[in-house]
Amino acid sequence: MMHRRWIALLILFCTPAIALAHPGHDHAGLGAGFLHPLSGLDHLLVLLGIGFWAARSRTMRGALLVGAAVLPALASGFAIGLAQGPLPVIEFGIVASVLLTGLLVGAGTRLPTLFTAAVAAGFAILHGFAHGAGMAAGMAAGLSSGAFLGGFLLASSLLLATGALAAGLTRNETLERPARHATGGALVVASVYLLIAV
Repeated sequence: MMHRRWIALLILFCTPAIALAHPGHDHAGLGAGFLHPLSGLDHLLVLLGIGFWAARSRTMRGALLVGAAVLPALASGFAIGLAQGPLPVIEFGIVASVLLTGLLVGAGTRLPTLFTAAVAAGFAILHGFAHGAGMAAGMAAGLSSGAFLGGFLLASSLLLATGALAAGLTRNETLERPARHATGGALVVASVYLLIAV
């Protein structure tokens, strides 16, 4: 039965009907950069999920290391996207990052700290790239990327912290498993929605 579910999921990922998660947002200034991660379901959920996963599976020091890896990766991805411009294939990677974060959270997967940080940073590069590629059009219109990136990273750090706080609040034995399953399940469902939404 589980075998059939994985096949169905693979078929979904091979379909061309994918939701572009970054359609025409405003790219002017610090405020726009701050609101940008909060208005994209993919970015919002993956950062909350990474914060939750890191705090649930790591010591506080380890969770901080994961968070410290995510923000530079977002900035690096943003710079690459700004230079490159849009690549439609990145959207598949973004949806996959939401799905994989959901699976990692839901299963309660514990990986070595450096590997956790590397996985989280890889996801962050994809998300940063998409936002930087979206900003490339704004640069052509004369907008500056510096203030936008500052707001973008500030909101992203708050989302990571919120996910970690949610993990901390549900750390007792009664809430741990339901919270983990609900969070992971929501991310998996959201990844399917992002994939098929038009």
